[in-house]
Amino acid sequence: MRMRLISRSVSSEDPLSSTWLRLLTCLSATLCAFPSTGFDTPLSDTAVRQAYFMGQRHDESLAKFLDKYCKHLPPPKTGPYIASVSFFTPYALLAELSNERLYGYSAQQAEIEHRGMVETVRITVEIQLTDTYGPVIPNPDGRSSGTPWDYVMRPTDFWRDFQIQVISDKKVLSPFSYTGEPDYVCGDGGCSLVGATVQLEFLAEAFDPGSATIQIEPPEGDQVVVDFDLASLR
Repeated sequence: MRMRLISRSVSSEDPLSSTWLRLLTCLSATLCAFPSTGFDTPLSDTAVRQAYFMGQRHDESLAKFLDKYCKHLPPPKTGPYIASVSFFTPYALLAELSNERLYGYSAQQAEIEHRGMVETVRITVEIQLTDTYGPVIPNPDGRSSGTPWDYVMRPTDFWRDFQIQVISDKKVLSPFSYTGEPDYVCGDGGCSLVGATVQLEFLAEAFDPGSATIQIEPPEGDQVVVDFDLASLR
């Protein structure tokens, strides 16, 4: 049995035509409200526009959205505290960039700028000092005089003692950027070292779309392993 497609010309006054137009409009709005999920690179023009509008909301919705890209970890019994690990995809980074642009920044500008960008992934590791891995350490010269001089402040670049590996598709990836900054809490009595934030940047195309694993080997305490299901991240 053969099927035949029948075309039907309708005018703008045809009630059936108006009904179909309303249905198509609602369908388009629904698709935009619920974008497809899953790690994707390179981003399509549609994804770029969606990331742009996500960032342009300038409200708490962006923070809630980006929190999906972050794993918050429990504190250890001893050693430094790996408080969180985040995995920002090209889509998340683009939404974050759009949020930083407050006025006069259009979707067209976002698309043009994106065409000149190399898509990347940013992994951030937040380290906090603890009672067993604090801001004060024994003087490395080994002398003991029974005075406060037996102790010195922990170096601000202590984060370099942490070995961080990123694995995707059973391969260890090499970042093109590996940086860290000390974190302080400041008050009337001055500032105190409380931790550090380490950032690693990779080419997005280096990742398999299935999963990624971040392994962190602290100088003291247990290894920390964090897995990200990239199929659940935009």
